[in-house]
Amino acid sequence: MITVHHLEHSRSQRILWLLEELGLDYDIKHYRRDQDTQLAPESLKQVHPLGKAPVITDGELTLAESGAIVDYLARTYGRETLLPAADSPAWWDYVYWLHYAEGSLMPPLLMRHVFDRVKAAPVPFFVRPLVNRIVAGVDQAFLRQQIKTHLDFVEDHLSCHDWLVDGRFGAADIQLSFPLEAALSRTGMADRYPRLAQYVARLQARPAYLRALAAGGPYAYGPRQGD
Repeated sequence: MITVHHLEHSRSQRILWLLEELGLDYDIKHYRRDQDTQLAPESLKQVHPLGKAPVITDGELTLAESGAIVDYLARTYGRETLLPAADSPAWWDYVYWLHYAEGSLMPPLLMRHVFDRVKAAPVPFFVRPLVNRIVAGVDQAFLRQQIKTHLDFVEDHLSCHDWLVDGRFGAADIQLSFPLEAALSRTGMADRYPRLAQYVARLQARPAYLRALAAGGPYAYGPRQGD
């Protein structure tokens, strides 16, 4: 039995989805975020020293990091259904998108999330203007353009591809889902990137995605009410 250590509102939701796509039995250990810090609880450090989710156990194997988990599950249980042939040119497209999601796209999105929290954090009134200037300066000088560059890149790729790799839905699409859902959760982004919005809507309409959503519990980046 595969066990998923699952944190609410997190990357680990896509691991549940992958398991549903594979039709595998699995057990979920649910974790809630600390109400003050919004970080993972200390109890996750009993599973993995970094105390982050997702983590899976499969027999004697304990594995962390979303990309590693997606790759392991797809290679072990979904080689025929979710991966291109290992000797085909599409294999390296899969490897690229697998690592692009967390290595290139996610960091500026995470930085913006952190700066949004800094901007909203309680500080003395006389410090607030300085905090706002720093946040706005970083956003304008770096984050805004970085995020635009990456989202433009994916939007352009989807202009001539229904799915990321090999003309069919696969593990790379699951891996990329979280940063795209996070990006589109900001007001106005779906209108600015219609192909991304349509692509994410197709992902979120998959029966396995919806089953994982029901199993996983609170997830802030799922389908919006009324969509």
